[in-house]
Amino acid sequence: MNDLMFERFTDSEYARRWAGLDSILAAHDVDAVAVYGTDSARGTVQYLSAFWPRREAYLCYSTGSDPALFVQLFNHVPTAADMANIERVEWAGPNSAETAARDLAGRVGEGGRIGVIGPIPYRQMDHLRSTLDGHDIVDLSAAFTALRLVKSDEELDWTRRGAALTDRAMLALAAASVPGANEHDLGAAFEATVRNGGGHPGICFLMSTPMGRPGRYVPAQHWSDRVLRGGDAVVVEMSAGYGGYTGQALRTITVEAEPPPAFRELHEVADAAFDAITDAIVPGASASDLLAAAAVIDDSGHTVCDDVVHGYGGGYLPPVLRTPATQHQPLRDLELLPGMFLVVQPNVINQEGTMGVQTGHLVVVTTDGHRAMHDLPRSFLAGGA
Repeated sequence: MNDLMFERFTDSEYARRWAGLDSILAAHDVDAVAVYGTDSARGTVQYLSAFWPRREAYLCYSTGSDPALFVQLFNHVPTAADMANIERVEWAGPNSAETAARDLAGRVGEGGRIGVIGPIPYRQMDHLRSTLDGHDIVDLSAAFTALRLVKSDEELDWTRRGAALTDRAMLALAAASVPGANEHDLGAAFEATVRNGGGHPGICFLMSTPMGRPGRYVPAQHWSDRVLRGGDAVVVEMSAGYGGYTGQALRTITVEAEPPPAFRELHEVADAAFDAITDAIVPGASASDLLAAAAVIDDSGHTVCDDVVHGYGGGYLPPVLRTPATQHQPLRDLELLPGMFLVVQPNVINQEGTMGVQTGHLVVVTTDGHRAMHDLPRSFLAGGA
């Protein structure tokens, strides 16, 4: 008897998701689909199968037929079989794309239309195209992403738990932010809190710098050996949760000192931007409304390094917004709907790129506005407290 317990949603929740995929296939006249996932983009496969791929995986499916999950590496197959909510879980063989293409060809016969979802690497995409020569291949990634934007009650509940765990981890990291600790010590406090809480760490980006002579301005993706001193600031972006559904919170921590005026000014701008953006979060609002609200930062004479708003929940989702003056990519002007998750995270930095602060957290769009998923105070956090 297998007594392993991996968290899953209810059968009805997964049935809802598969039905949504069926609707996408029907709308695009597609006969079969390959859903690709990997460690850095696992939400696609996990959304349907409950399995988190650590290496590449293909989930192949056609309406009315059983799905198949093909997993790399060979030794990952047993865990995938334990975690997945589908019966057919197999090794993907020496060439994952070839195995997926062979399965898809068997599902559609000659000349069928085949969908693909997810960030398939170009060499594997080339292999799929050549192996499936004579079939139309249709990218359904955007439609599948749209399906995932509005969360169910079950997703909301898991994320609420993840947000509470993220709050505890942030407070633990702040308590560890004392003179003599290094950035690895802070990361260890985060990791231990999350693991001891039965959850999974997401990200823990952080940086430390002296507030009197700052030289860094945005959380780093890798921790350094820098030792904290009194008068430092620690800027943190973190996420933790259960089953891939995490909260996300961003804070600035001070170490044995009050923030000097320059840091206070940046934080006041970040707070004003957070308020302006969240005030604009109501059903029916557009991404362009949120981008316009972020102009508070441009108008202050300061700027940003990070995104100011992004969609969230089972992965990094649209909209992805900065400020009107710094927006990197064409705006996809989607409409906000109840049940969408947004991370509002103003990272306000000076124009010289020598100092910065960060604040914000995950919110959910409600029927009459929005609701914070976190209970952390938005002000500076005091290290050691």
